[in-house]
This record gives sequence, structure tokens and C-alpha cells, in this order.
Amino acid sequence: MKMFGECHAHIFLNGYDYRKAVETQKNGPQDALIRSHLKEYQKRGIRFVRDGGDHYGVSRRTAQLAGEYGIDYRTPVFAIYKEGHYGKIVGKSFSNMKEYHRRVLEAAEEGADFIKIMTTGILDFATKGHVTSEPLSREEVFAMTAAAHDAGLSVMAHVNGAQAVMDAAEAGVDSVEHGNFQNEESICCMAEHATIWVPTIVTVSNLLENGRYPAETLAWIFETQKKGLQLAFEKDVVLAAGSDAGAYGVLHGKGIREEESVMRKILGAENGQELEKRLAFGEKKLREKF
Repeated sequence: MKMFGECHAHIFLNGYDYRKAVETQKNGPQDALIRSHLKEYQKRGIRFVRDGGDHYGVSRRTAQLAGEYGIDYRTPVFAIYKEGHYGKIVGKSFSNMKEYHRRVLEAAEEGADFIKIMTTGILDFATKGHVTSEPLSREEVFAMTAAAHDAGLSVMAHVNGAQAVMDAAEAGVDSVEHGNFQNEESICCMAEHATIWVPTIVTVSNLLENGRYPAETLAWIFETQKKGLQLAFEKDVVLAAGSDAGAYGVLHGKGIREEESVMRKILGAENGQELEKRLAFGEKKLREKF
């Protein structure tokens, strides 16, 4: 099967210890670490990496180095999140739309290839169906997306939960990242709006056997994402492969190969060629948009 690029990574994270990753680079990007991650991608034939940003300047520095490794690297520089909501670990906050507009301009001035917005929290690995942090309102998501598009930049949206996914797709975001806990309505909504979905399934599948979280809960979460991917495939949602590399248990370079593998297993050998075709199309659309 064709090997794809990494459509969702966090180069500032190390895959095993968030606090150590922050402590190491909080006072400035460490070129040696960045280069070690880029070498892992290069070694595995990965020539496209789309980052999810950070507020330590690591992804911005990586953009300056990636060409040395033959890697087409795209970054939002930092994600943008609403004050009091999830997103501090990867971005910069805003408290009102005037401040949000300033963040968009700031990202653009720092070399952002696109804007990343945080519209919900993350899934709770210890609780079935729970997403941390209240989602942003539909009106906020629409306004944030429109402002980024008005600035000439595409929008990557960190989203979990069916209603939040529908709000994002209908607002016109260019990609939905993660997208856990969906239903048929939200998946059909992504299909209708040609929203690219990057499901990052390996963040859950890599935890299934390690005992870090309740096994029954993890199995349930994985099953929901499995069913979501199967339905999205059936409904012709535009799919792209991204592993959330740097997240716990998901290593740079290795993570995307694991993501491709788990997607193949979920959809079955009989759909292998079609999956390859779909993922190639999704990555092509991401390269064009982002």
C-alpha cells in the first residue's frame, strides 16, 4: 500500500511525557530534538507533515529546518483557543472576537500556513463519551472560521462530539481533526460539506493494552471511532491520515504508519485499494488547501 504523509502531528511533543517536552523547549526550540524528529520522518519516507502548532515557537522553527530533510512541512504556528477553554497546551488565547482577529493576524505574520481553532476539549480516556471543556457556541465557530477565511487562510478545527462536528462543518472549516463521538448525522454533514476528516484513531488504539486507562472504557471509545470511520467510508467523507504524533504513545514517524495500519484493519482487506485511493485524495486536498 502507498505510504502517506503525516497529516496531524505536534513536533514539540515527544510521545511519552508532555511535561518533559514542555520543560525541554519552553525557553526556546531545541534544534537537536527537532532534527531527531525530522530524521524519523525522513527515515520512514514521510515527505509531508502537517503540524497542529504550539506556543513555544517549536513548529515555527521546524518550518525553517524541514527543507533540509526533504519534508514539506505545514504549520499554523500556534492554535487559537478561547480563554477558559481547552487549548493552552498548543496555542494562544482570545477573550473576544477583536482579540481573535489579532491572533489570526499574529499567526499570519509569524508565517502560519493556515489557522487552527480549538472548538471543544479532548476526549476523556477514563469516561465513556465525555469530552473535556464546554464546546464553543455555533455562532463563535462560524465567526472564527469566516475571519480566518477572510484573511486568506484555511481552517483546521480541533473538534470532538457530533454536534460540534456539525457546527464546524456547516461553518465551513476545511478540516475536522479527531472528531470522536460522532453519529450518522454529523458524518453525513461532513460528507455534504466536503469537510476533510483526520480521525487520529491510533491515539486510542495504542492505549488499548498498556493499562494506563480503564480497558473497558478504552475499548468502548475505540469501537465508537471504528464505527465512525466505517460509516464515513460508506458515506464518502473525504479522509486523510494523521496520527496526532507526539501525543502519549504515538511516536513521530512511527505513529502515522500505525494509523494507516489501524485504518486498514478497521475497513478490511477488501477495501484496501479504495482506502488508499481515498487517503491519497484527502492528502492531496490538504496540500492544496493548507
